[in-house]
Amino acid sequence: MLVSEVMIKDHLAIISPMAPVRDALTMMRKTKVKSLIVDKLRPSDAYGLLTYKNILYSIISNDGDIDLLRVYDICSKPAIQVSKQLDLKYASQLMVKNNVKRLLVIDNNQIEGILTMTDILTLFLETIEENE
Repeated sequence: MLVSEVMIKDHLAIISPMAPVRDALTMMRKTKVKSLIVDKLRPSDAYGLLTYKNILYSIISNDGDIDLLRVYDICSKPAIQVSKQLDLKYASQLMVKNNVKRLLVIDNNQIEGILTMTDILTLFLETIEENE
C-alpha cells in the first residue's frame, strides 16, 4: 500500500510562519487538529510542522507568553517529508526511526497531504477486523 492511499489530502490546516502562536492555537482548536503545516516563507524554503508539543515547550520555556512568539520561532523545520508514491511500510519505519507522529507528503516541492501515525494504525486495525 502507498502513502497516497492513506494520507489526508483535503482540508489541510496550513498556517503562515509569521502568524502569532496564539493564532495557531486558535486555528488548531477550531479545526480540531493536533498539528499545523507551516507554509514556506519563499519558494526555496521548506515546510514546517507545528504541534501541541512545540507550543507546550515554548510556553514552559517562555513563561507562558505566547504573544511574543511567531509560529516560525517554535515550529519543527524542515518537517520530515515523503513522496506519495512511497510504500507505507517505509513511511512507518521513518516515523519510528525519527520519533515523529506525522510526515508531510510532498510532490514537486508542493504540499500534497499529511500522513499520521493514527491514520496508519486505524488502517491496520480495520484490516485486522476484516480478517477476523
